[in-house]
Amino acid sequence: MGCVVSSKVFPETMEPPLKKNPYYVRLIRAMVPVQFCGEPVKCKAEFWGLQEEPKRDRDIEEKQNQVARYRAKFDSRVTARYDIKALIGRGSFSRVIRVEHRATRQPFAIKMIETRAKEGKEVCESELNILRRVSHNNIIQLIEVFQAHDRVYMVMELATGGDLFDRIIAKGSFTERDATKVLQMVLDGVNYLHGLGITHRDLKPENLLFYHPGADSKILVTDFGFANSGNKGGDWSMRTICGTPEYIAPEIILKKPYSNAVDMWALGVITYILLSRSMPFEDDNRARLYRLILKGKYSYLSDPWPSVSNLAKDFIDRLLTVDSKDRLSASDAIQHPWIKTMAASSSMKNLHRSISQNLRRRVSSRCQSTKSEQSMKSGNSNKSRRMKEIMERNMRYHVHVVGTAALH
Repeated sequence: MGCVVSSKVFPETMEPPLKKNPYYVRLIRAMVPVQFCGEPVKCKAEFWGLQEEPKRDRDIEEKQNQVARYRAKFDSRVTARYDIKALIGRGSFSRVIRVEHRATRQPFAIKMIETRAKEGKEVCESELNILRRVSHNNIIQLIEVFQAHDRVYMVMELATGGDLFDRIIAKGSFTERDATKVLQMVLDGVNYLHGLGITHRDLKPENLLFYHPGADSKILVTDFGFANSGNKGGDWSMRTICGTPEYIAPEIILKKPYSNAVDMWALGVITYILLSRSMPFEDDNRARLYRLILKGKYSYLSDPWPSVSNLAKDFIDRLLTVDSKDRLSASDAIQHPWIKTMAASSSMKNLHRSISQNLRRRVSSRCQSTKSEQSMKSGNSNKSRRMKEIMERNMRYHVHVVGTAALH
């Protein structure tokens, strides 16, 4: 899943729209009561791409059929050791399946990658080479690999605690201390990767997963489909344009050679979102979005920023620095006063209410926008479809988008 260092970039979004996005189903339920335009049920269904909840027996039957289909595709060596349970996610060349070890009943995830096509083979080799090198408490761990003629099965740790924002929604409170504790773990993992010469290139909340649902769970950096580990000549600079648009660093947009500093820019975006649940750079038009990123134009005007400490803002400012040479490295970020002092503090102001309000405003405004689009004349149908595609792209769970600069 992702791209490789070559002249061709492989997007992960060329798949049929999902019938239902479980992550945003939970998000909507967590925000009740929320007023969605004039027709709540219809509007939510149209906006989020949801369908009416199936009957329990139909749901169970569909899951059983799905499991049977994937079990039939698996190599017999894999099914002899693992019991196939459910589909977790899919990409252009891969499927991720939840399994259980037959002997120990321990759950794992298997990433099944199709290698018939050259692109799939390159993606697989790139990700596998990196996963075989890493061993860190905050990096998803590769357990074992099964190689077949046209498929590779990578058995990995299974993270069951949800992603970063699942946890925020579930918690009754969220403080700067909570944020720094999470960021400490992520920074430890990223610092380890950078020490090995590995750049993740697609850090975002969806790729930061909690190992288990408990309050003391570690967080795991996952999905190394876009990761790069240099070339045989020892050149650590990169040129491939890849990543998720809202998290892409300015130097990637400018098509300049770039370094692992792009990961630190993405961590600045993540921190901004983590403290406010709003994006520092956001525009439905890709070219305008990139212009905002190139200017490093963001603000701390709306809630909850007046309640956020100056140290937190300084940390973000030092990461969202347009000149990559002035950006904090992972090792420097770990030593930043906000990370060190806030993680050790006893209590801070609860940001959960402001974060929840931002979530509600975000959903409501986009819902109104969707209703407006539906009322446009047929001459604007192409624009409406484009807007829907953008929203579907941003709402997908564990799906990557490859961006190219379209600046004039």
